[in-house]
Amino acid sequence: MKIIELPIEFEFNGQKNHIYPSLIILNDELTLVDTGYPDFLPLIENEIMKNGFDMRDLKNIIITHYDDDHIGSLYDFKEKYYWINIIANEIESKYISGEMESERMTQAKEILKNMSEEEKRFGKWFVGQLENLKHVPVNEKVQDGDMILDNKCRVIATPGHTSGHISLYFPGLKSIITGDAAVKENNDLVVANPHFCLDISNAKQSLNKIKNLKAETYYCYHGGKASL
Repeated sequence: MKIIELPIEFEFNGQKNHIYPSLIILNDELTLVDTGYPDFLPLIENEIMKNGFDMRDLKNIIITHYDDDHIGSLYDFKEKYYWINIIANEIESKYISGEMESERMTQAKEILKNMSEEEKRFGKWFVGQLENLKHVPVNEKVQDGDMILDNKCRVIATPGHTSGHISLYFPGLKSIITGDAAVKENNDLVVANPHFCLDISNAKQSLNKIKNLKAETYYCYHGGKASL
């Protein structure tokens, strides 16, 4: 079993950006963690194949939480690779499947009300991004402490960024896939995008929770791999 990060480079507002979805390889089967922004399917496919893997071996997609940069291409993956098993927290599953309006959408609409006219252009664009996300049913709903992937991975509830955010702990590899529970800055772990956190107090507790597991490697969606 191993984990590799998939560095995805893209431009946003004329600036170069990166995200780092993770790929888990277990018994010749692939599990992708998070799917990037909308239309990122080809970018992620290319990175997986560049590492020598066959997309036909993609068995699972795990979604850490409902945000457009994490679920943006989920619908495209499911359309193309219809056999994929989609795994997410019970809370986030309601947003992913479209049963409920997401917390992020509710937050975005509230913030938009209090924005200046100058800021509203971005606010309206962001709401539009969320509105355009296509919903997908979740096949496997998980909660804190669940063991998945042949009992090699423990689901860790890391609320704060969103209520149902999860991280993934691999005791055998001494590794954690953090999602947005942490971001790498100067090879340390800090709270990711605190201004977007729905509960900053919970986010700080979740950061401490994964730090206290004392993993050797943390795979951060923003910032990349950190070895502490």
